[in-house]
Amino acid sequence: MTSPAPAAPRAAPTEDRVSPLVFGAIVVAVVVLLVVSVGWALPVVILAVLFMVMFHEFGHYITAKRAGLLVTDFFVGFGPIVWSTTVGETRYGVRALPLGGFVKVPGMTWSDPVDPSIEPRTYRQSSYPKRVLFAAAGSLMHGVLALVIAWASLAFIGVPSASHVGVTALSTFQGQRETPAQRAGLKVGDRIVAVDGRSITSATTLARLIHRSVGVPLTLVVERAGTRLTLHATPVNGQHVEVNGQPLDTSSRPEGFLGIEVGALSVRDSILGAVPRAAGELGSIVVASVKGLAHVFTPHEFASLYHQVTSSSAAQNRQNQLNRPESIVGVVRIAVQGARYGVGTLLTILMAVNVFVGVFNLFPMLPLDGGYIAIATYERLRSRRGRPYHADVNRLLPVIYAFVAVLGVLFAATLYLDIVHPIANPFG
Repeated sequence: MTSPAPAAPRAAPTEDRVSPLVFGAIVVAVVVLLVVSVGWALPVVILAVLFMVMFHEFGHYITAKRAGLLVTDFFVGFGPIVWSTTVGETRYGVRALPLGGFVKVPGMTWSDPVDPSIEPRTYRQSSYPKRVLFAAAGSLMHGVLALVIAWASLAFIGVPSASHVGVTALSTFQGQRETPAQRAGLKVGDRIVAVDGRSITSATTLARLIHRSVGVPLTLVVERAGTRLTLHATPVNGQHVEVNGQPLDTSSRPEGFLGIEVGALSVRDSILGAVPRAAGELGSIVVASVKGLAHVFTPHEFASLYHQVTSSSAAQNRQNQLNRPESIVGVVRIAVQGARYGVGTLLTILMAVNVFVGVFNLFPMLPLDGGYIAIATYERLRSRRGRPYHADVNRLLPVIYAFVAVLGVLFAATLYLDIVHPIANPFG
């Protein structure tokens, strides 16, 4: 997200402002339009992304406050001010463009002009541990948020388990009032434990038993809300059943159908048991994010992106789509698709996004948070007792500009591909 921003003089009274009523009306209108046109998923994902950004900034804010640094501004959004208020020495507020947020602390570099009266409370005058903690706080907050998301998903939603097979959806047969599954009383979420005394450990086994039992009554042992029930259902011949005007079964041999879709059901951990599993998932995604970040900045990846931008066939190649990085547009699209597939899927995507953004922000180059950590560490290593070393950031400007240019090319290429050649829906 955003890195700790250098301090700026307090806004003059003439700073551009937007009426809160006008801003509120626009926000409500946009949200209603999105819900009506594309459903609830997109507004929820946008709100979740904005929350992640502000949680990042809150990390910088709270560590600066605890370290005794001077925080002059803490804003949601950029651009003209919608609302602001000053509490103590900090101005809080909302700006018109909800594209992120920022925290201002004076003296982020030695070249920043600072009023001598507040110099002792600047970032550059802080101890090395405080500077590192302040710069890393945003990424640490992403890690905390990702851990909480993983824990909540495991404890309250669960993850699909291949050994827990059950009803993921009920089908409707054309021309029939009830399907065999409906007559038997099967419901979405029922785990099918056994069929005619045979334990069910995979969706393939269950489907095979149903398909070969046309007209044969089956005894199903079903687990529902922790209670086991015995139900009876007779599969019908799929050749005699139509769905959307077409026979359900077009094979040469008749196959039985109950009117259910089967698959792996989600299994929840206990509240305490979910903690170590969440930590394990977080660790795995951190490792994957580091590897992915290393891959993004290779010459091969930039050559691949150039080829995809200049060639439609390359951009639409499934393997290229699976390997290429995504812009914020692509991330939001995938998250929206995941939300429609299930809350658990959405949470998994948000957790991965949190981790990747946190890792990316630690890259040791300005203007990212990791750049401030690298400079603070370099100054610490070069300092001698009684003689602190002050790095001249201006000498790094050519390297910083080159890095920003690389990021700009990467952003432009991925944004173009995500708009013109979006990645196929991975959820079907």
